[in-house]
Amino acid sequence: MKKKILEVKNLTVWYKDEERKNLILDNISFELFSDEILAFIGKSGSGKSITCFTILGLLSKNFLVEGEIIYYDKDRKINLLELSEREKRKIRGNKVSMIFQEPSMALNPLLTVGEQIIDTILAHKNMSKEEAKKLALKSMKLAQIPDVERRFYQYPFELSGGLKQRVAIAMAIVNSPNILLADEPTTALDITVSAYILRLFLKLKEELNLGIILITHDFGVVAEVADRVMVIKDGKIVEYGDVFQIFNNPKTDYTKELLNSRFSLKF
Repeated sequence: MKKKILEVKNLTVWYKDEERKNLILDNISFELFSDEILAFIGKSGSGKSITCFTILGLLSKNFLVEGEIIYYDKDRKINLLELSEREKRKIRGNKVSMIFQEPSMALNPLLTVGEQIIDTILAHKNMSKEEAKKLALKSMKLAQIPDVERRFYQYPFELSGGLKQRVAIAMAIVNSPNILLADEPTTALDITVSAYILRLFLKLKEELNLGIILITHDFGVVAEVADRVMVIKDGKIVEYGDVFQIFNNPKTDYTKELLNSRFSLKF
């Protein structure tokens, strides 16, 4: 059963330097439900990634933020913008996780796959390393990593791009989050591997009851996996709704341009 797990209200973000304030996000509002994929689509620099970084509390002190980001934790409503940095760390990587565009940037080249996943577990859970290893292997299997016992002891440089991304996914889901933010997770991968990763998101959405925000600039990706779509331009929402509604009846020239440039991934 779908339930609301995130609500963003009137989110406005400025970047402040020594001379002026620059408006980055302008009055962004949307909802995310469990067991759905909400796609953020727009050209580079439109505000897609900064929205997710704001949700995670990853912005530097140069950014000024207004609005509300309400996380629904069972019967509690938590405004993520009101949390201390310590409280944010309890949420980040635990209740809300993120997968980045380039998996090599997210993985430590000096640690094995297993060590990195165990570190992610122990940062949020009180358990032994042996218990954490069992949980790590389970997560790797969920991420469809083949031969997990061998991969557990390998270093990132020994893995292909697709396997690195699956390791990043395993790390993101190991603590059973409610929300998964995926920032163009297939950009660095070839077409076949990209389609595989997107199928994996669909599977995880259903099996783990996840709410997934998928950042992309390609309506071909949206067509394959998204339930709803938010089209962003220059930090503003220009369209927001059901994926079929937006595909069949785009309201702006900007959305039509993105639709016309889509590249289809064959599943």
